[in-house]
Amino acid sequence: MLQIAGLRKCYGDFSLDDVSLQVPEGCVVGLVGANGAGKSTIIKCILGLTRPDSGSIRLFGEELASMSQADFVRARSKIGVVFDACAFPDVLSVREVARIASRAYPAFDCGLFDSLAERLGVPRGKRVKELSRGTGMKLSIALALAARPELLILDEATAGLDPLARDEVIGLLRDCMLQAEEEGCGVRGILMSSHISDDLEKLADYVVCLDGGKLVFSVEACQITDSAGVAHCTRLDLERVRCSDLGQLGALRVLQRPYCVDMLVPDRQAFASVFPDIAIERVGLDEYLAFFLKGDVL
Repeated sequence: MLQIAGLRKCYGDFSLDDVSLQVPEGCVVGLVGANGAGKSTIIKCILGLTRPDSGSIRLFGEELASMSQADFVRARSKIGVVFDACAFPDVLSVREVARIASRAYPAFDCGLFDSLAERLGVPRGKRVKELSRGTGMKLSIALALAARPELLILDEATAGLDPLARDEVIGLLRDCMLQAEEEGCGVRGILMSSHISDDLEKLADYVVCLDGGKLVFSVEACQITDSAGVAHCTRLDLERVRCSDLGQLGALRVLQRPYCVDMLVPDRQAFASVFPDIAIERVGLDEYLAFFLKGDVL
């Protein structure tokens, strides 16, 4: 659905440096990192809102830089986008916004929009300025999905929602992906930038992390949630692990704690079989990120 290779973009004191990622068909890719890491810059480059200095972006198999304007418009019409704030004029009603969207997207389905708006609790008779931030985000999501895109790009789209509403939206996105798989059309790939790790753990197939414009890691989500773990070690434990076969497999990442040292373990079951006396538990996405962004290499 989307392939990015060697992407570079400089803005004064910020530089997006040689970033590569892809969104395979049928997959959700989570894009994570601190504010200013480069996530929104990547999205702007994909959408043609800014021009990269170098690198390649392929949309639906076609190179973005070599597309004619007409080809780009056609490709762009197959992309649904939700930013982190409702971007529609305050004076418009929900129905008027939907009418404008139907002119912009050839595949826009007014019936589907009405159904999604009802499911998400978006009052179609109200004006945008009368909507809460959360309802405004739901409106943006309903509009993006009603355009029947093949690729959906979400830039902190769930940030303004309460936990129950986020679960509802995540369920809706999951339903859309399953429906597309069964019917062969609809949303067949999602690139989702988010600071809310719980949403990504529920939905993402892959997680890509940026820091300071550089790619830190790109892994299958199951490697984090199903395989990895955090071992709570003493200094003596660290030396035992370092000298073991597990320690020879590659650099181990550690975080210093007040009373112990936590170690990121790629395979917690294998680790527990070798070191049954060292406490180990499942790692969450936030912790996993902390090891790479704040931890040390043993």
